[in-house]
Amino acid sequence: MDYQRFFEDAVDELRRERRYRTFAEIERDAARFPHAVWHRPEGARDIVIWCSNDYLGMGCHDDVVEAMCATARQAGAGAGGTRNISGNSHAVVELERELADLHGKEAGLVFTSGYISNQTGISTLARLIPDCLVLSDALNHNSMIEGVRQAGRDKQIFRHNDLAHLEELLKAAGGRPKLVVFESVYSMDGDVAPIGAICDLAERYGAMTYLDEVHAVGMYGARGGGIAERDGVMHRVDVIEGTLGKAFGVVGGYITGRASVIDAVRSYAPGFIFTTALPPAVAAAAAASVRHLKASGAERARQHAQVAKVKRALEAAGLPQLATSTHIVPVMVGDATACKAASDLLLEEHGIYIQPINYPTVPRGTERLRITPGPFHDDALVAQLARALVDVWSRLGLPFESRAEAAE
Repeated sequence: MDYQRFFEDAVDELRRERRYRTFAEIERDAARFPHAVWHRPEGARDIVIWCSNDYLGMGCHDDVVEAMCATARQAGAGAGGTRNISGNSHAVVELERELADLHGKEAGLVFTSGYISNQTGISTLARLIPDCLVLSDALNHNSMIEGVRQAGRDKQIFRHNDLAHLEELLKAAGGRPKLVVFESVYSMDGDVAPIGAICDLAERYGAMTYLDEVHAVGMYGARGGGIAERDGVMHRVDVIEGTLGKAFGVVGGYITGRASVIDAVRSYAPGFIFTTALPPAVAAAAAASVRHLKASGAERARQHAQVAKVKRALEAAGLPQLATSTHIVPVMVGDATACKAASDLLLEEHGIYIQPINYPTVPRGTERLRITPGPFHDDALVAQLARALVDVWSRLGLPFESRAEAAE
């Protein structure tokens, strides 16, 4: 039996479907972020990263780096095991307190990644609720979809941000227990959920709410609590999930909520119980980042300003950006081969790193470049980006928007 052939065929299928992914070898430069070094066969080259999820550059912040280094020198590099056996470090406990405070909740629970916090959190919650019906937004992240699937409960998918459809499903469910799972900022289209209105429906029909704020924590609200904080509805959401790997610039995920809910997940979730804990140094760095962004709005203000400048520059150039009210700037291509070619040209000719976004991350025909401007993308870099995109669009024969379309 040629087992190797099975795997070769699987990869060949991805190539035929134009979904095979390649990765550039990138070395971030903490002193010059968003500048980095691209290690290519021809030699190293300086580039600028325009697609990082380290939205505020906190992964390079002096306080965050020093917290990690100081804690590693004191406590070592690793966690020592699962928290149930040997890894319940003081640094992780302190981080959970910071996160609970950030979201105005009684308790928090930290996981090794945002993917695991969703997958494990949703599946455990739904399993612990007898006869639970899970109602999930159609554009929820794969981690949420997997959490719903692994719960093994009945599920229904409501059309994206469609309140009428959600109400129809809630009403039809009657008095059975219900869990509504949705995101605040949807990372590919950059649109925002009507959190308050979803909470209205959940309260009216006796449902519990679970909100993924991974692309919003640190970014929105007076203290970086996310869209729910910005909109004044944080207290109405039962469980808020977030990540430490995007705006907070480190790694890890978490959920926050009532103490009884968090304790139940802690006690029953395999993805928590059987996984090595975050190292104390990582937890300390994350806590430093959370504390800083609770107190400082400077990074958010600067980032929002640069996002607006990028959007204006792309609009002026007639580039086909998808209009969003958030920090995510999708530039639409609509073809997998052209999207990869645009990404390659930007990197090779202009030293600009923007990964192509293709199926299955987005539907076929909606392939795009996803730009995430940060506070350290200065005006000169914004102008350089716009010029480079115009050059690439022209060379590849990609369509520009007319001025009338851009103004609509």
